[in-house]
Amino acid sequence: MFDVLGRITELRTERKWTVYKLSKLSSIPQSTIATWYQKNLQPPVDKLELLCETFGISLSDFFSIGDKKQLTGQQLLMLTKWGILTPSKRQAVLEILDLLIQDD
Repeated sequence: MFDVLGRITELRTERKWTVYKLSKLSSIPQSTIATWYQKNLQPPVDKLELLCETFGISLSDFFSIGDKKQLTGQQLLMLTKWGILTPSKRQAVLEILDLLIQDD
């Protein structure tokens, strides 16, 4: 599984940014970023998009490291669409995916 928090840390430390500076540049509250790390939570896609914009990279660049597998165009499209869904619609999509997986 891709280590999203590790990648954020890598990009932040490459730039010699503190969590505070990342928070200020991205407009994501420092407490939110700290909670991700403390509870080992995956940031939502809309926040990842903000972070990527702050780092000056694309979402595709975020998920590609050296020789590691890159996301396909279809996967990136899914992430983009996921980012614009409301929480209740995201839950519905997850429930549909669970049903589809159970059928296999």
